[in-house]
Order: sequence, then structure tokens, then C-alpha cells
Amino acid sequence: MVKSLQQFAKQSSLRAVDWRQFGADMNYLHTLKNMERYVAAIHRQEEAEQIWLLEHPPLYTAGTSARWTDLLSHQRFPVFDVGRGGQYTYHGPGQRICYVMLDLNQRGKDVRTLITSLEAWVIKTLEHFDVVGEIRDERVGVWVARPDKPPVNSRICEDKIAAIGIRLRRWVSFHGLSLNVCPDLEHYSGIVPCGITGEASGHGVTSLHDLGIDVSIQEVDSALKDAFTEVFGSPVNEIMEDRTSL
Repeated sequence: MVKSLQQFAKQSSLRAVDWRQFGADMNYLHTLKNMERYVAAIHRQEEAEQIWLLEHPPLYTAGTSARWTDLLSHQRFPVFDVGRGGQYTYHGPGQRICYVMLDLNQRGKDVRTLITSLEAWVIKTLEHFDVVGEIRDERVGVWVARPDKPPVNSRICEDKIAAIGIRLRRWVSFHGLSLNVCPDLEHYSGIVPCGITGEASGHGVTSLHDLGIDVSIQEVDSALKDAFTEVFGSPVNEIMEDRTSL
């Protein structure tokens, strides 16, 4: 059985994780640069581990497994090649992005456990809104069954509600996950998101709003915080930020 990061945390004396919530329209490159700076400082034990919650303006990012043919609209939004795992994904308003900077030197050097814990974090967050999130061995991320849609090849359709892609540097994680709250789902049409091949496969993308659940970003943040402590076993040091840059 794969250990949870909570179990690893019990084996170490960890400081509280800094929980930072920023405003909307955070500049992507500036955020990435500062995230890398914090990763280095966390490795040197000069900064606490970090969770950053924010939104970006509309953009696409390409992970290490991205295929050029999956970028369907080259001029629609800015495109950034990044070193995280995964393929193409979309970021934009109405999507809660969680950048996760955790020190696996202190928590156990197990990438699979980290991914499993991130998935569990999303699933427990969705439970706050009576949404059943599921994982699939062959597909990274968190999925929602859609019996309300016509079946494809006699199978119930499944839509992705959260994408996960991480990178490690000296066993400190960065990048993280994105949870669709109320983004414009049409913006996904410019890419093949995370290798999802569209309606013919029975796999698409969804959001809480698309599922008929109208909640605010703030309500989602509260659920994320409660679920984080439950899954990762770490207290948080909440730092409220009301700005659009780091």
C-alpha cells in the first residue's frame, strides 16, 4: 500500500505550510520565476513549504509529454513550455490553481505518493460540494462520471475536473494542480487537453459550474484548506494576499 504524505509527515518535525491566496490575473512567467526561487529557498530550509492559490489570465502550458499536434489554435492564447509532467492544459479565470511546494526530503522521496495525495486532496475537496471525484489508472487527474450525457460505446462518459502536473527539483515539488470552478470551458477547444481526444472518446472537461454547482472561489479555497490538512497532515499558516503579483 502506498503511504500517504500524512504518514510521512508524522515521521518528521515539519513546520506549518505557508498558505497564500493571491488575486486574479497573476502573470504566469513572473509567478513561475518566483516559484522557482521559493523552491530553492525551501531546499535550503530558509522558507517554509508553500501552497499558492491563484488564477492566471487565459493561457496554455505544455508539459514534458506534450505533442505539438495537440496545440490546435497557435495564436489564440499565449503558450508556455514548462518542465512539469503532463501534456497541454489550459489556465484561466474561474479556475483555481494550486501551486504545491513541498519538501519531499522531509516527507519521503516518493513521487507516486505525492501524485496520489494530490488526487486525494481534490477528491476530498469535491466532497464538500457533494461531487464524487474519481481517479483512473490510465489517466492522470480527477474525473467525474456523467450519466446525464449520452453514453459512448455503451460506456458512461467521464469528464476531467482537475488536472495535475508536477516537477521536482532536489526533491522539492512545484507546479501542482488546477481545479475547474467556473472557467470558460470553450477555451479548452484550442488544445487537446491532457491528451483527451474529445466527445468520441467519452472523455471531456467539466467544472463545478458545469455540474450545476454555483460556488465562489472563496468557498472552494475554504474546502481546499480543510481537505489539505486532512490529507497531508500539516497545519497551515494562512497568509492572505490581495495583489496580482508576487
